Amino acid sequence: MGARADDTEMDALAAHAHAHPELSGEAAERLIEAARAGDAGARQELVEHSLGVVLDQAVTRRDRGVEVIDLYQEGSMAAIVAVQEFLDRGGRGAQLAGYIRRVVGGHLDRVIEREREAAASAASLVEDTRRLEAAQVELRHRSGREPTGTELAAALQWSQERVELVAGLLATAREIYDADIVQYLDDASDEGEAGD
Repeated sequence: MGARADDTEMDALAAHAHAHPELSGEAAERLIEAARAGDAGARQELVEHSLGVVLDQAVTRRDRGVEVIDLYQEGSMAAIVAVQEFLDRGGRGAQLAGYIRRVVGGHLDRVIEREREAAASAASLVEDTRRLEAAQVELRHRSGREPTGTELAAALQWSQERVELVAGLLATAREIYDADIVQYLDDASDEGEAGD
């Protein structure tokens, strides 16, 4: 169902881009002059005709960790800013598409890099919580009591602050998990009583 919705949305974006093709230098120049004279409709039209470039830039970056639809949305916002910057800088019509392409492409590359860094950070955090749990179990088994933060820091070769941070995140995750389980059990119990 989700893939079909994405296909439909991509079809709509492609249709919109086809209906608003990239402007010739001359047509862009006319709209630029009108936009610089204060015509908000002309500025909007410049953005509309730039969305095909945005779609191309998004599709070019598919399979790099961010959905094309999300890249398109990010690129659309970058195109709005780029058009305004282009108008402010005094660019000429023949330069518009290339400028949009560079600005949007650079922005999308940064979005992809941020997503990659966030995914790596999340994976690292998952690994840290796994290591902390293993150390807690090991030290508890050895000493017969809950290990202290200092003992965990020494066993993991982490700072005390890192142990506290990861332990806090792990405790929060457990609370959320426990609350979800309790809610599930309550819901299942209510359904069972309703069926009686």
